[in-house]
Amino acid sequence: MNILKFLIMTLKELQKQVLKLPLNERWQLVQTVLESTQKETQLVVKKGNLSRLRGIAKGANTSSDNNINGDYCDS
Repeated sequence: MNILKFLIMTLKELQKQVLKLPLNERWQLVQTVLESTQKETQLVVKKGNLSRLRGIAKGANTSSDNNINGDYCDS
């Protein structure tokens, strides 16, 4: 029955339970949550950078390239 209660614990209840843990276990929990958050954040940042690069590539103006070619090819 306790396992079922743990599975449906709210955030507030979880916070209360965490505060009951010994200090070393709370530090282990902090480390685990931090590592997980960093991994997820890095994935989001990498995906965001890729999207920005795609946007830059799509929005590149090639008309100035044509003018440069014309300058060199006209002689």
